[in-house]
Amino acid sequence: MMTDGHDNDKNIEIWKIKKLIKALEAARGNGTSMISLIMPPRDQVSRVTKMLGDEFGTASNIKSRVNRQSVLGAITSAQQRLKLYNKVPPNGLVLYTGTIMTEDGKEKKVTIDFEPFRPINASLYLCDNKFHTEALNELLESDDKFGFIIMDGNGTLFGTLSGNTREVLHKFSVDLPKKHGRGGQSALRFARLRMEKRHNYVRKTAELATQFYINPATSQPNVSGLILAGSADFKTELSQSDMFDPRLQAKILNVVDVSYGGENGFNQAIELSAEILANVKFIQEKKLIGKYFEEISQDTGKYVFGVDDTLKVLEMGAIETLIVWENLDMTRYVLKNNTSGETIIKHLNKEQDTVQSNFRDPATNAELEIQDKLPLLEWFANEYRRFGCSLEFVTNKSQEGSQFCRGFGGIGGILRYQLDVRAFDDLSDEGEFYEDSD
Repeated sequence: MMTDGHDNDKNIEIWKIKKLIKALEAARGNGTSMISLIMPPRDQVSRVTKMLGDEFGTASNIKSRVNRQSVLGAITSAQQRLKLYNKVPPNGLVLYTGTIMTEDGKEKKVTIDFEPFRPINASLYLCDNKFHTEALNELLESDDKFGFIIMDGNGTLFGTLSGNTREVLHKFSVDLPKKHGRGGQSALRFARLRMEKRHNYVRKTAELATQFYINPATSQPNVSGLILAGSADFKTELSQSDMFDPRLQAKILNVVDVSYGGENGFNQAIELSAEILANVKFIQEKKLIGKYFEEISQDTGKYVFGVDDTLKVLEMGAIETLIVWENLDMTRYVLKNNTSGETIIKHLNKEQDTVQSNFRDPATNAELEIQDKLPLLEWFANEYRRFGCSLEFVTNKSQEGSQFCRGFGGIGGILRYQLDVRAFDDLSDEGEFYEDSD
């Protein structure tokens, strides 16, 4: 199961926020010179500018000269950065600024400001010796939306659940004829009418499901999964019916028995499915890595693993889905040989990176100059679109994920077409030199 483009972007945004939170939490300053400022959507820039002005006045009275200067400096940076915004962006604004201590004991000014990828409902202003990132965690909470269809002999309810917000989209009731024992010629006719009414009821539910759970613009489901519930066997009939949209059929996560219909049935279905909904991300990851392992076990030639092979194939535009462990610790170096003018790209893992102090061209032993240095994951997040592939970050929490990280180095891809990667070992892109980093 592949996630669509929108989900893919969202997963990458979530990864970027996780990474940012890690970096911000690790940063420490001297004195209270680190400002954390969060403005929710529809807040006024003028209100915050005025508040910063007042804070500046108060901070001017701080006794310690060093502390006073660093606090005033941080407030000035925040004021300067806010001048770039004439109004708060639609999703709110997050701003971190201050002087932090680097690993080698030097002071460094940092200012980070961005509009989050989904609305942030927190308002915060703190001046402290560390950055406060608690409010960013709400951006990481899954906003997956799930559809619920509660269907029994009295009617159907359509609802959605996102986080802990449930919403009833529509409900209708139905009057189905009961079985009865009127004898004679009419028994067959009654049975036929009864079947016909049931059939129409299932058809109506199936049509409405398409209307509510398929986005007309993209013609893709607008929910991450569907739960069918009910007290009679209608729910099973619906899930197996030809009238039920196959795009929605693929999204069915669970079919549950509930003892009521309507809203009570909706609440019961949510309780009974809680565990499944919590594991959706997990299931998606298992499916993705499972598909990758399937390509390998069937030896289709549509897979690649290991950093060097994966990057070669990526440059060719042959990767459809790039799969990377979210904590892969590798650095991408762009090096230049000043004598020949040749550019060399090298990827080092953490151990090699600590040992390596300077780089030399293996052929001429000439020293290489570092042009650019970036964590490989960050480079992927910025550049993956250029190669026409989708980028999926995976964890090592599931059995499949852990096998992928240990056995395949935490990096690989599913290809668009068959390719014999070994045939490229001797040929390398002209002007680029690759060397195995293992």
